[in-house]
Amino acid sequence: MTDTASNAASSGTFTIGGDLAVHRLGFGAMRITGKGIWGPPTDHDEAIRTLKRLPELGVNFIDTSDAYGPDVSEWLIKEALHPYPKGLVIATKGGLTRSGPDIWKPVGRPEYLLQQVHKSLRNLGVEQIDLWQLHRIDPKVPADEQFEAVRSFIDQGLIRHAGLSEVSVDDIKAASKFFNVATVQNRYNLVDRTSEAVLDYCTAQNIGFIPWFPLAAGDLAKPGSILDTMAGKYGAHPSQIALAWVLKRSPVMLPIPGTSKVAHLEQNIATADITLSEEDFAVLDAEGRKALQAAS
Repeated sequence: MTDTASNAASSGTFTIGGDLAVHRLGFGAMRITGKGIWGPPTDHDEAIRTLKRLPELGVNFIDTSDAYGPDVSEWLIKEALHPYPKGLVIATKGGLTRSGPDIWKPVGRPEYLLQQVHKSLRNLGVEQIDLWQLHRIDPKVPADEQFEAVRSFIDQGLIRHAGLSEVSVDDIKAASKFFNVATVQNRYNLVDRTSEAVLDYCTAQNIGFIPWFPLAAGDLAKPGSILDTMAGKYGAHPSQIALAWVLKRSPVMLPIPGTSKVAHLEQNIATADITLSEEDFAVLDAEGRKALQAAS
């Protein structure tokens, strides 16, 4: 297996919202910003090179947010890739405000969300956002008001499809009364199964599930661990095996590993060439659950 020969197309295809076909292995654009997801990247030129490499590697799904930087991630995507290649789907999010590094505060007032949608349209240089996701449901604002606002963005043609982030099954059902929930973005990886029920629901409903922090594997990635041993078997890196497990977990899974380095990007995309056997998948699944129980 060679990183440079890899293409995200090998990860398979999922159709978001019934009409946006993307390769399942995408790219998360949070890490192209500065420390604490604040300000510009340390190496601007390398971040641009990383973004420009995406289409060459078959990546046609990019996930970002107005909160990354803030705005910096969206600006860089436009700088590197606009005018966008045909078939490239850019998803962004709104609903979290930033006042400093690593500070995130939900604001779900409809007028604020509308303002952020318009800002993302300008930042990205598009007339319509392919997929806009409510970054968090603001507990201080009635959820129905936030969902109604999202519905209005679709009705106005500002966004094509809508999704949710860090939600429960009940949240998805409640939002679905207002709009078709095309995607759900929750934290999920080999050793974090908090959203297992949400993933199962999304699988049953054919809702795209975007796991953030998909590479995390904790102690399972240490030298001599199960991931380390299995990586040797497949001629891969432990992180690639962890990501391959995530990809195999469900056909609606759309992992978005992020980086600001070309070499790391190529390593991540090389995961598309790895097909875990059913036996190895089951072994990893069991070890991941054990690690989760031990940590709880």
